[in-house]
Amino acid sequence: MLLEQVLKEEAARQGFTLAGITTHDPPEHLTAFEQWLQAGRHGEMAYLERESTRRQRADPRQLLPECEAILVLGMPYYSSKQGIGRIASYAWGEDYHHVVPERIGALVAFLETWLGRPVPHRWYTDSGPLLERDLAQRAGLGWIGKNTCLINPRQGSYFFLAELLLDVALQPDPPFTADHCGACRRCIDACPTGCIRPDRTLDARQCISYLTIEQKGDIPPELRPRLGNWVFGCDICQQVCPWNRFAPEQGDSAFAPRPGVLAPELTAELGLSEAEFKRKFAGSPVLRAKRRGYLRNVAVALGNLGDAAAVTVLEQVRDEEPELLVREHAAWAVEVLRGDVKDPPQRRRDRRDIEKRASTTELS
Repeated sequence: MLLEQVLKEEAARQGFTLAGITTHDPPEHLTAFEQWLQAGRHGEMAYLERESTRRQRADPRQLLPECEAILVLGMPYYSSKQGIGRIASYAWGEDYHHVVPERIGALVAFLETWLGRPVPHRWYTDSGPLLERDLAQRAGLGWIGKNTCLINPRQGSYFFLAELLLDVALQPDPPFTADHCGACRRCIDACPTGCIRPDRTLDARQCISYLTIEQKGDIPPELRPRLGNWVFGCDICQQVCPWNRFAPEQGDSAFAPRPGVLAPELTAELGLSEAEFKRKFAGSPVLRAKRRGYLRNVAVALGNLGDAAAVTVLEQVRDEEPELLVREHAAWAVEVLRGDVKDPPQRRRDRRDIEKRASTTELS
């Protein structure tokens, strides 16, 4: 049996429903990525600008000089295509940064046993200077959609990507050359903030996922109404994608929804202490936002939901919360709910539009 086939079969046993092989050649979209950086569309993610990582991104052998092939893998997580949730579905269960490395480690151990020798390697999952979707497309796993997600024609886009650089000569798979987005622009039209650009990039500074996770300070007031009820990440551009009708409802069991995480009760979340926050989200991607960022997001969501019953809790947070960032956003939410912010009718229209777009998941 060919080694490539053996390796992919073992990857499937480890939970990777997608597996393809590519070379260590420079990524096709490197120039576009550099132009994206130069335009400042990466926001506060300054680590993307480091000269060392730019060299590594251009040449994977900077990461592993012995690299002969790259195995690109996809592991599915639970989908939110029915429009449920206030937390992006990839974060409903365990942190993929913990799950995926363990599975890759088992895959490497299998390969070393099969070959009867140590195998120099390096692995990444959204954690290193690689253009993952470029490599995945080149490995035949799918195409890069207009929403910038990698889309597989049989599994949609609800999966994590990982890369395993190997000192093993493997036959590369043919790249995925078709573009099945066609004239569809549902993701572009549905994005509440308009962050998706026509060149298949996005402006991170306007993206709800960026604003609720990577943005460490204030969320710009003009963007707050467009966050809807999202408190960590966003799934809207995936929810409306017609190709995600093929995405399985359930992904790997490690990412199954934890109690109280899929759609948390927001007024109760505002009462989380530091210890309670860490305990509730232990081993979860939500910890990345930290308590102050998460409660900031919760306050904005409560302002957008228009429930006057939340005013009392928000006022208490505004007056007593030790974190200034949370206090300021709670104060904004109180003003919105009391009608002290300009143009509440437009805010209501925004909210209705967001809810309508998020529920549009069927093919026309």
